[in-house]
Amino acid sequence: MKNQAPVATLSQDQLKTLVGVAALAYVVPGEIIGVGTGSTVNKFIEALASMRDDIKGAVSSSLASTERLQALGIPVFDSNEVDELAVYIDGADEIDARGYMIKGGGAALTREKIVAAQSRRFVCIADESKLVPSLGRYPLPVEVIPMAARRISQQFAELGGQARVRMVGGQPLLTDNGQILLDVTGLDIVDPLAFETLVSQWPGVVTVGVFAHQKAQVCLLGTTSGVRTLAFDDGSLKT
Repeated sequence: MKNQAPVATLSQDQLKTLVGVAALAYVVPGEIIGVGTGSTVNKFIEALASMRDDIKGAVSSSLASTERLQALGIPVFDSNEVDELAVYIDGADEIDARGYMIKGGGAALTREKIVAAQSRRFVCIADESKLVPSLGRYPLPVEVIPMAARRISQQFAELGGQARVRMVGGQPLLTDNGQILLDVTGLDIVDPLAFETLVSQWPGVVTVGVFAHQKAQVCLLGTTSGVRTLAFDDGSLKT
């Protein structure tokens, strides 16, 4: 029996490129679309350049994505200039089988949640490593007002979590909104809707990185066998 040729393994970067290109199928011609933030979204932005004459422009969730879009000749609108977006395309740090996500690894969670809430449909693009049975393996980002950081950290400790201020160059990282981030480990978020509601009510929390109320309706998952489409429109997973 002849030895079978080894199956080529795609790199994580190649998987991101696959889903970035696949997301073009969800872009609505003639509309303004929502564009997220992060390394996977950067692949989508690169692909979107081929459709820049087919769309009116984009609303961006971060300064970094705005710069990338504008560099490719894609107009960027302020969210206050637009009533509704046809689709929002963004990545995720984790996504479960119901379309609930953890987001904020790129520090843009507040603006991401705003643009997601403005959109009729959320299409998540991610590689297969991001699909998890329950949320919480990835450190949960929480944008907070600095004066509340200690108390909010204590509240997470009561839930079994350990919160640390995200640092860059020995200083707290500042978001595009001028606030700081806590990254919380040790959580097992079995009820994302209830968890998001609870933490969002804590004084000093700007945004918690659980996206349950603004969940994905579709996830394009990059796998070694190609792009797998997961749909969550009615709350259950379809492939």
